[in-house]
Amino acid sequence: MDTVNEAAGNKLVESAKSVIQDAEKVLDNSAAGGSENYKKAKETLAATLKDVKYAVREWEEVVINKTKNAAICTADYARDHPWQTAGIVCAVGVLIGVLLARR
Repeated sequence: MDTVNEAAGNKLVESAKSVIQDAEKVLDNSAAGGSENYKKAKETLAATLKDVKYAVREWEEVVINKTKNAAICTADYARDHPWQTAGIVCAVGVLIGVLLARR
């Protein structure tokens, strides 16, 4: 379940980065002139983007740390229980072989 959450978190981070880059391009390419409301909206968008960038960086750090912790726990388990790990790997291999053979 954590792997699914981590994958979703990684996808969320990448999507947020993409949205931020697109919004920054829009801000950079927008005309210098415009109404006062437009200028206020542009300033608000710039401030919001700054906040979102900070939140994405924090979220990315959390995802990276959780992924590293999961890898460490997996390695520790494999070191402490080598035969169970070998059995699990064999079972997964057989399962994948059966699924591929059905195609």
